[in-house]
Amino acid sequence: MKRLGVNIDHVATVRNARGEFHPDPLFAAKFAKKSGADSITIHLREDRRHIKDLDAKKICSQKNILVNLEISTNDNIVKSALKIKPNFICIVPENRKEVTTEGGLNLVRNKLKLKKIISRFKKKKIRTSLFINPSVNDIKIAKKLEVDCIEIHTGHFANLVKSKKNYSNELKRIKKSSILAKKLGLEVHAGHGLDYKTTRLLTKIREIEEFNIGHFIIGESIFYGLNKVIKNFKKIIKSR
Repeated sequence: MKRLGVNIDHVATVRNARGEFHPDPLFAAKFAKKSGADSITIHLREDRRHIKDLDAKKICSQKNILVNLEISTNDNIVKSALKIKPNFICIVPENRKEVTTEGGLNLVRNKLKLKKIISRFKKKKIRTSLFINPSVNDIKIAKKLEVDCIEIHTGHFANLVKSKKNYSNELKRIKKSSILAKKLGLEVHAGHGLDYKTTRLLTKIREIEEFNIGHFIIGESIFYGLNKVIKNFKKIIKSR
């Protein structure tokens, strides 16, 4: 059964705009879970632009909510993640000036550092994933790093679809990478820039087991409500 992870970072973005307490990311996590989310994704960024340490602690302390914590390879962030003890970790690249994550990790450049970080999380029995581009070479490196899962960066694919450009080659890359990852024993996830149409297209790839979606869900919820939008996505990923 394919799963839906709901990223609630931008609930915190709205809260932080006023520097107050509403809307509350913890309430959003509970509400999303009640509405059908299989897990909750939060990104503890180095500049704390949305999710704060206290948010992460509160959300990860909820026994009935599976939490996927996205982090960079920054030493202080890694230490914080070990203290927070989420159910899942997804290691992502992070540039200070980026508006959003711009691509997958550079596994070749960061191989040694990633291996050490992955080992620390595995000792704590935390499922660990690497956020990577749809690349056969990256899949092979991820396997050597002994990671549990890979999450394929779908941003380029999503942009092509939304721009009404030919996306077939990018879709083939994602499919080829997913098939290889599954064959090598890696669990396959997908995320970034996904909406209804792009998610529906990717559900045709049976190797993808988990979709992590945030910006579109929170944005669409302004007009139609979080409960309805989550249920719409659940219908899409269950249709395959």
